[in-house]
Amino acid sequence: MSRRPPVGVPGRARTLLSLAAAVAASGVLLLAPPSDPRSAVPVSVALAWPHAQRGSVSADLPDGTAYTPAWFLDASTSIGTARSRDGASLRLLVRQADGSLRQLRQLPTRGSPSFPAVTVSGDVVVWAEGNGDRSLQLWAVNLRDGRPPRELTADTGDARFYQSEYDLMIADDRVRWVATANNDVTEVRSVALTGGRVQTTAETGTWQLSAWPWLVDGATSTSGSTMLRNVVTGRDVAVSPNRRAVTNCSPRWCRVVSLTGDGYRIDLMNPDGGDRHKVAEGPVETAVPDVGALDRFDVYAETGGNAGLTGNVRLLVYDIAARRTVEVSPAAANIGYRGGVLWWSTGTQDLYLRHSLDLRTV
Repeated sequence: MSRRPPVGVPGRARTLLSLAAAVAASGVLLLAPPSDPRSAVPVSVALAWPHAQRGSVSADLPDGTAYTPAWFLDASTSIGTARSRDGASLRLLVRQADGSLRQLRQLPTRGSPSFPAVTVSGDVVVWAEGNGDRSLQLWAVNLRDGRPPRELTADTGDARFYQSEYDLMIADDRVRWVATANNDVTEVRSVALTGGRVQTTAETGTWQLSAWPWLVDGATSTSGSTMLRNVVTGRDVAVSPNRRAVTNCSPRWCRVVSLTGDGYRIDLMNPDGGDRHKVAEGPVETAVPDVGALDRFDVYAETGGNAGLTGNVRLLVYDIAARRTVEVSPAAANIGYRGGVLWWSTGTQDLYLRHSLDLRTV
């Protein structure tokens, strides 16, 4: 049995470091709007969403290698990576609901391989792969037509991935990503799903992809997002300013994290500042980088108790529509989210399970 991978909550480091810098610069705590009493007492996921699809599976594959999911097609079927049993290669796999495996790609470990981004649209899977000094490449496969994977392009530029589900996306039959041209220009790049010439447009500033056709700024800023930009219409939407806080946005929702006397406070609001309300306060932190999953849910964690010793947190989902908090797991680690499915692990250092919750079925 392989050992448990390092415990970590995606997005945690960037949020905490950015927030600390913002607060240190101001020396003043944020005066936040009143809280919503309906969000105070979490309910269990079984009670709140009894019909939601859930799954649990060993963190190791049948050959004993550790498996790391990158995207769930549904609560029981995922795409992820694992070393080969002899350690000579890194594999990109589809792990089926019945436990069977389908290998999509295999790269030799001597080249320090990686699969830094994966995205799915219908039956089509697209991923980025790197191997040694070779340029980052984009590959694609249709899971239904039986044809082998094909390379789309190696003209990826200085690609930037922020651990977001939008790092690599499929929209209008094109694969889209961003790259850095220099310190103050972001390239929005795309290639057809059939391959061919890469199209590039330049946007002044540091941007990352959000729900298409939107970009959001602030990925490298201590204060977070200040602007959304529609790259099709050219329309800019200014984010309501939040001094002494870190703000991260999608086109629909912004998450505002501020320092309080006993930890942090997480608020949600519209980008223009409307409908602002409290999600959580105290020993809490964001659990995934993306804000407002499916425009309805925000994922966060409570870090009190033994979290500092065990690395496990209380995993919670705030249902924006219902204005209530749902407990997903009392002790979770290795939390991830992509495409409507939330996943996490539970267990000991030597034996643990992967769990998933398909929020699309709530």
